[in-house]
Formats: sequence, C-alpha cells, structure tokens
Amino acid sequence: MKEKLYTIEVMDALKAMDECPCCHLERKIEQDTISFVLGASYMEDDIRGATDQAGFCRRHTKMMYDYGNSLGNAWILKTRMDYMRKQLKAQAQGKMTAPSANKGPVAGIYQEKPSLFSRLTGQHSAGKGTKSKISAESQGKSYWMKASEETCYVCRKFEDTYGKIIRTFLHLLQTEPDFLQKLRASKGFCLPHFADLISACEESFSGKDKEDVLAALYALMEENLNRIQEDIDWFIDKFDYRNKDADWKTSKDAIPRTMQKLVGGYPADPVFRQK
Repeated sequence: MKEKLYTIEVMDALKAMDECPCCHLERKIEQDTISFVLGASYMEDDIRGATDQAGFCRRHTKMMYDYGNSLGNAWILKTRMDYMRKQLKAQAQGKMTAPSANKGPVAGIYQEKPSLFSRLTGQHSAGKGTKSKISAESQGKSYWMKASEETCYVCRKFEDTYGKIIRTFLHLLQTEPDFLQKLRASKGFCLPHFADLISACEESFSGKDKEDVLAALYALMEENLNRIQEDIDWFIDKFDYRNKDADWKTSKDAIPRTMQKLVGGYPADPVFRQK
C-alpha cells in the first residue's frame, strides 16, 4: 500500500512563514493528539489500553493537565495507575517479563529505537532485530518505571508521523522542480530539524543533485541564522541608552525566535487549553 505523504501539510507549514515548518507541524500534531486523547476517545477502551501501557512523559502530562478536561484526565490517570500497580506487584513478585513486541496496544513499546535515518526514511521494521529494554540483565529491573519518558503516547504519535514528514520533504525535492525555491523563500528550520533533513538528504541524493540540494539548504540556513543574529544583537543594543528612541525593527520577539532556531519549539506559546 502506498504510504501517505504529507504534501498539503508541508506546503501549509511553509506558507505559515514560521521559523521552522517542522516545528509548526510538530506543534499541530502534538496539540491534535492531546485534544484526541482528552476528547471523547478517553472513554474508548482501546485508546485507554494504549495510553495505560505507553503512559506520558513529564512535558505531555503537564500539557494534559493544562488542557483542562478534569474528568478525562481523571479516567486516564485512574486506569494508568491501575496498570502501573499491577506492574509493580508483578515486579515485586519476580513475575515481570518482557512483553512481546507484537502484542498489546502499543507494539514494540520496550524496544530499542531504530537509528535516526531508518526512522526518517522508513527503512526499518518494528520488532525486527531489536532487544528488550526491560530485561534485568541489560537495563535493570527498575526500567519499566521510567519507560513512559521513552514510550509517551504523544511523543510516539509525533515520531511516527515525523519520518513521513521528512520523507515528504525528500519527495518534493526530488519530484517538484520549484520546491527548492519555495524552501529558499522560507525562514529555514530550527537547527535540530535541519540536522535531520540534511541527514536524510545526504543519504537520499547523490552526485550533482546532492551537491545542489545541500548547497541550497546550507545557504538558506546561513541566511536565516544571520537574520536571527541581527535581531538578537539589536535587541541587546536597544538597552543602550543611546538607542532608547530608536526603532525596535524586527527584534521585539527576538528571544523566543532565537530559542526556537537553536533548539526548536515555541517558548512563547500560551498554554494549550480545550476550547
């Protein structure tokens, strides 16, 4: 079956003229997943079965609390706590075993993650050639208690989609002659997402095509890092009394945009709440 490509979503993210189209898509997927988990789906057994087993990382647990659906949060926490109490009891009695990679609502939940490139390009198969992380020999018996930091339902939802997003960028670069120019007209990427795209391009292109694509992408990033540098420099210079009456230019929000460019994300975003 042909894989779904996120062409429309990628083009919409570019049109948003954000500091990073991948951050733009990450935020949308993350917020959509939180809304889904705390929407009517929290009453569905299969969804709660998945969230019981996967859990949520600290960041997304806080997002769920902030979202505001108290009853939904309570049900999710109740059944997650039931699941973890059973796990604790089994561990204390020495009955804990590594779950099968192909069973349960979250397949492969305790497996080692495949390599970055295999995740971005889809060149891996879940459950093949991976080792159980829960084994006492390799990770210690306490691993299962910390597993939700790696198996978080929301994080995994984005990771599963992120590879398809990167493959969509590759597909468009390979098949749409004007797509590179559209990228060149954007504000570039944050550095972490740019690194992923470069890694994928280095493996997927060759010869002159590889040279041209990488040169264009590096030029795009250099231009936009210079732009951000000028903004943060002028933001600082504005605190000099000699510049107190000078125009802020484009530097008023230089701090959150510089943070995003360096590490990704949206530090200035308001709390995400249910409507």
